[in-house]
Amino acid sequence: MADTSTPNGTPNKTAGSWALEARGLGKRYLRGWALRDCSFRIPAGRICGLVGPNGAGKSTLLGLASRQVQPTTGELSVFGVSTDDDAVLPRFAFLGQDKPLFKRFTVADTLRMGAELNPGWDAAAATRIVRSGNVPLDARVGTLSGGQRTRVAFALAFGKRPDLLLLDEPMADLDPLARDEMSTLLMSEAIERGTTVVMSSHMLTELEDMCDYLLVVAAGRIRMAGDADALVPAHSLVTGVTRDGALPPELDRHTVVETRVQGRQFHAMVRPKGPLPADWEIAEPSLEEVLLAHLRSPDAPSLYTQDARVDAEGTRAA
Repeated sequence: MADTSTPNGTPNKTAGSWALEARGLGKRYLRGWALRDCSFRIPAGRICGLVGPNGAGKSTLLGLASRQVQPTTGELSVFGVSTDDDAVLPRFAFLGQDKPLFKRFTVADTLRMGAELNPGWDAAAATRIVRSGNVPLDARVGTLSGGQRTRVAFALAFGKRPDLLLLDEPMADLDPLARDEMSTLLMSEAIERGTTVVMSSHMLTELEDMCDYLLVVAAGRIRMAGDADALVPAHSLVTGVTRDGALPPELDRHTVVETRVQGRQFHAMVRPKGPLPADWEIAEPSLEEVLLAHLRSPDAPSLYTQDARVDAEGTRAA
């Protein structure tokens, strides 16, 4: 687990606890299961990337964590407090892609609203975030650029002083310059406060730069979870020669995530279970390559690091 101290050496107020813990979590709609049999843990103080294709269940999971959606089965807790309990409300903040701000409010009005709605409001931090982007306090939200609106939304989120920040693609509509600015802001504020962040994104390079923990969802189930530094080295990219156009039987000894055949050669993403044949070309994949392989192969065996694994015993059913 990562160091749970803040940069100035003081202990993280949430050290030693799980920021988010799910046991047998599931959500069923009329059209079917959006999430099913999800069990995982996210340690406190981490920046976790939530990855998956459209319709995989990412937004449903964030909706469950932020109490916008009620589970059909299982349990979900935030720092040991069930999301069913109103006591969990001060512990998290949620920010979605639509960033629902009142367009007729000025920036100052918006921050004043944040102070009225949140007893633990940090006015100094919220104002600092806004002013550092040169956003005029007397400007109406509807006149701001996309990057400025996102900055105001981040000010509201961090002004609440949450232990857990849930982000549903909040930077998807930003241009590259604004996205880079907001990413830097998010990282600096989260690290300074020891805030746990769970962020969904389709930008895999963004996740590689920002996230030290991963939660990969496909077809409504958790496919991969844990420390990025442990998940990626568990994989190898191998290239070899097919045998009469077929994959070599030696592949069956290993956990195969994805295979492709091009002419007489095969390429595979594998999790080795022992030595690989000496005549295969072996390379260490990037985080992006590992994620893409799992997203293209939702039926591949799941992988959890020790911190992320949790059994689903004792969960409740609908």
